[in-house]
Amino acid sequence: MTASAEIQEIAIVTGASTGIGAATARELARRGFHVLAGVRRDRDADAIRGPGIEPLMLDITNPDHIQALAARVREDPQRRAVRAVVNNAAIGVNAPVEAFAIDEWRRLFEVNLFGHIVVTQTLLPALIRSKGRVVNISSVGGKLAGATYGPYASTKFALEAVSDSLRREVAPFGVQVVVVEPGAVRTEMPGRAIATAREIASAMTPELSQRYGGLVQAITAQTAAFTGVGSGLPADAAAKVIAKAVTARKPRTRYTVGRDAALLTLLARILPDRILDFVAAAALRPHFPRESK
Repeated sequence: MTASAEIQEIAIVTGASTGIGAATARELARRGFHVLAGVRRDRDADAIRGPGIEPLMLDITNPDHIQALAARVREDPQRRAVRAVVNNAAIGVNAPVEAFAIDEWRRLFEVNLFGHIVVTQTLLPALIRSKGRVVNISSVGGKLAGATYGPYASTKFALEAVSDSLRREVAPFGVQVVVVEPGAVRTEMPGRAIATAREIASAMTPELSQRYGGLVQAITAQTAAFTGVGSGLPADAAAKVIAKAVTARKPRTRYTVGRDAALLTLLARILPDRILDFVAAAALRPHFPRESK
């Protein structure tokens, strides 16, 4: 499955302002697709706009934006087929289950799960006509949920389940559904997640702070170590895997991005829960403040 200059097809990428989404939009455009790149701000649109890339204002939780996307696809002046939708938009957060407000849980699911479902529902008729493809960007957190990853990982576990069900529902119509599971990638998301974790920690009650303060500090230090300069994969590497998921004639149902993701998803599949708990605790222990170990 490829795009060419003669028969250019449409690929839609949500969350294309920065990071993996922006890199994916550029990689797909380089491969000959006309990319509708969903962004949230005018300056992001200016930054991503280029040959083969058409930025669209797209908040996937905004019904008006979804309808505008549907109209853009339906009224395409060249009547191009929709080859793929890459559901990439996401919010990252680290917070203990007890300390994360229920309204924030709902907001997280609105972006990381329900928004993708609405985009997919809206574009499925076009994808069925073109025998196109849905590519859902999950995470290693869709297979393994460490301490403070409960909110984020739960959205990704759910996205994995939706992907499995959808794959089996639309296969008879020639539509393929692929999941991509990145590990540590150098993007702006980890930095934003760390900032959010610190905000949540600063707002904790003294009781919650006593229980989880050291844990949150350890998680933020571990995240910084895994995604800082010299660590983690560049976004372009993730984009190449996603482009493969879009273009492969017979794609796998799942692709991991990075050796860490491949290893962790394997361990999650073969190790007992208690052993996984031990391994996760041992990996986190060096990052605790000295007095909190």
